[in-house]
Amino acid sequence: MAYDADFGEWAREHFAGLGRLEIKRMFGGAGVYASGVIFALLDDGVVWLKGDEALGEAFEEAGSRRFTYPTKDGRTMSMGYWTLPEAALDDPDEAVVWARRSLDVALKKTSGKKPLKKPKTAI
Repeated sequence: MAYDADFGEWAREHFAGLGRLEIKRMFGGAGVYASGVIFALLDDGVVWLKGDEALGEAFEEAGSRRFTYPTKDGRTMSMGYWTLPEAALDDPDEAVVWARRSLDVALKKTSGKKPLKKPKTAI
């Protein structure tokens, strides 16, 4: 992954309709957060939006491709992220619609997680 700060600012402006966003560097790329959850990745000038099975189908119908990467043993692995549809690259309003759907998926996944247990203290 590679992160370009100028591309990060483009993404921040493009998704401004979502409200306050945080962009945090990770693994050479960056994660895009809203409401405290990650809903997108930025890598080599590509926006990857989080999706589940249903949203993934919608992304594919819109011409998006799924995030894949090769493993050391020659297999191809995939993650639950798809490219921002091409039509949304030039249309911030459409981009925000897709991003909201991704954020909804991320929020649902986060709400289903068990809270971290506090370590037991000695008495």
